[in-house]
Amino acid sequence: MRRRTRALRGLVAGAAALLSLAFAASASADTFVVLYKSSAVPASAKADVQKAGGTYVRGYDQIGVAIARSNSATFASKLSKDSRIDGVSSTKDFASRLKEPAAKTQGDLPNAPASDSDTFSPLQWDMRQIHSPQAHAITGGSPAVVVGDIDTGLDYRHPDLSQNVSSADSANCLSGAPVQGSAAADDDNGHGTHTAGTIAAASNGIGIVGVAPNVKVAGIKAGNADGYFFPEAVICSFMWAGNRHLDVTNNSYFADPWEYNCRNDAEQRAIWKAEQRAIKFAQSQGVLVVASAGNDSDDVSHPTRDVTSPDFPPGSEQERRITNACVVVPLEVSGVVGVSATGPREQDTHAGQYVDNLKSFYSSYGVSVVDVTAPGGDSIFNDFTDPVEGRVLSTWPSSSPAAANCLPQRRRNDPAGGPGATYCYQQGTSMASPHAAGVAALIVSLYGDADTPQNGKMRPGQVASFLSRTADPQACPNTLPEGYLDFTGFNSGAEQECQGGPGHNSWYGNGQVDALNAVTNASGSGG
Repeated sequence: MRRRTRALRGLVAGAAALLSLAFAASASADTFVVLYKSSAVPASAKADVQKAGGTYVRGYDQIGVAIARSNSATFASKLSKDSRIDGVSSTKDFASRLKEPAAKTQGDLPNAPASDSDTFSPLQWDMRQIHSPQAHAITGGSPAVVVGDIDTGLDYRHPDLSQNVSSADSANCLSGAPVQGSAAADDDNGHGTHTAGTIAAASNGIGIVGVAPNVKVAGIKAGNADGYFFPEAVICSFMWAGNRHLDVTNNSYFADPWEYNCRNDAEQRAIWKAEQRAIKFAQSQGVLVVASAGNDSDDVSHPTRDVTSPDFPPGSEQERRITNACVVVPLEVSGVVGVSATGPREQDTHAGQYVDNLKSFYSSYGVSVVDVTAPGGDSIFNDFTDPVEGRVLSTWPSSSPAAANCLPQRRRNDPAGGPGATYCYQQGTSMASPHAAGVAALIVSLYGDADTPQNGKMRPGQVASFLSRTADPQACPNTLPEGYLDFTGFNSGAEQECQGGPGHNSWYGNGQVDALNAVTNASGSGG
């Protein structure tokens, strides 16, 4: 099995090379995550940090976490002597599922239908697979709903995104402290622009149409140009989303550098606990968190080995024996909606038969971590004349350096949108997660959420339950295409195996998200 890029789990290089990753860390000072035992930052924190030889960057009093910087070799040891502190970790080498809603009637948010007749709509097999065009005849979502795309930022100038970008809700979190605005959150990688387009590309006659083309999307920049998601940026992003009371966040990454974060490892403890607290805070503020399952073909519910961590600095990987005491963040944080990936619903040329929503060859899975599945693309097991079209087409920046991260054979341009109307075919669970986040945004648009007074005040768990309940159930396949099982777990080395029944199983969770079922309040058997 070929090695796949580690740092940016949303993209898959299984069939072709993707991004070149190399992070240039600051030479002047290291960033530290300071985890306090209580869920509050003491008033003396700034002075304490300065006394230990550091600079105070930001305190998140709601979760008891502070971000600091220091070039002192003794900073962590000095600060750790404070009995109020649970742990201090340098991030220099670190990058990075309730009852159904009571309301059954539409809410009072403004909703309008949308058309799926843009230039590249015929290429969007992924949208037809989850019945988005039929759903759009009912609603394209509400502009009162905001999805935070925690990613590498987004190209706010893209003609298929610009009208739907919420600049006030966008921020750059790379330093650990948010810098507000869409310009600050500009995408220099491309990955975030791609996921944002799947969520909310406008129905405007140009390029593609997103799952929820009328909702707003906020770019929350947590990944740098090289695709690393460092802990301070992840913490900042969830705190920003929570404080802004965003409706949904999409998370197409895992927090570097440890794919699996082990509870008994002192080096990792402050990192994953702080990230977990930030995610919990966002959830408490009404934010539904949706996350990709990863691209290792591994059973995340039964981990045995991690050969990819730490993924920064490059070449630092070490083989570790792991158990369920080690978790993937944000995927395995309680309440997070985990999403696996499926390929096109096409005839499989290898087996000569139709395979309905086959799990993508690269997609990780797990009975305890996958809630739903969604289109992520499959460049191998599809029946397109051009295999590139088995991937997912979405928006991409046209300017450097991000433009270079889309291979020429995967790039499409729409003259109707001008020189900036660039699109790219990509595959990965990164591409699956924003489909689920988009359907969640349609649900909130129609039925309200915790911050709106109408119809049931749906909390994040209720939206998640609704998403699962209206999914299209998918049973484990009886047969698999020739060559499929050659793609074994990257970490585990184990053969992929689907476990469970048609109502819920390790490959598909409660089924494939279905936008039409969601907006018509149809009853599936999931959830």
